[in-house]
Amino acid sequence: MEELTSIFVRSVFIDNMVFAYFLGMCSYLAVSRTVNTSVGLGFAVIFVLGITVPINYLLENFVLAKGALSWLGPQFADVDLSFLTFIMFIAIIAAMVQLVEMIIEKFSPTLYSSLGIFLPLIAVNCAILGGSLFMQERNYANLAEATAFGLGSGVGWFLAIVGIAAIREKIRYSAVPAPLRGLGITFIITGLMGIAFMSFMGIEL
Repeated sequence: MEELTSIFVRSVFIDNMVFAYFLGMCSYLAVSRTVNTSVGLGFAVIFVLGITVPINYLLENFVLAKGALSWLGPQFADVDLSFLTFIMFIAIIAAMVQLVEMIIEKFSPTLYSSLGIFLPLIAVNCAILGGSLFMQERNYANLAEATAFGLGSGVGWFLAIVGIAAIREKIRYSAVPAPLRGLGITFIITGLMGIAFMSFMGIEL
């Protein structure tokens, strides 16, 4: 349990997808105009990462990796399907995003309209694919660790987009210099938030 907590906390604060790796920046910047839409997209990202990372972990370890098919018999011990990694990971992600899109459209048409094109674009959000690729690179020992990493990465992205959305709502009433209004001040605040999150690197996990 301690190892799972460490992986989760590290993926939320230290290895934050936005502030540590700058992944998922397009939707992070475009959807973070209001807190309501940011919360909706943030929860969608948590769901997609929490589902796709463990599914892709199972896919990697029992189908794609060299020797992963040995459970079918000794004649499959040398089969290596790792060249299919990208296309299979993306297929799983696209399927989960489609599921999320149908659920949101069914239960919250207003949120569905607010998110617009950025909801289906989660399928090509680099933070989502990055989660599965980082999982593969770090070679987690079991499904629980991969799931903790996926959920932590999603929560980290959620905190990032909700945080910047709350700040953007407040600075509408501030005297921001004209050349910096819009994305200019947003980039500056994002950089400052990234520096703030760097302080978590000192946490002993």
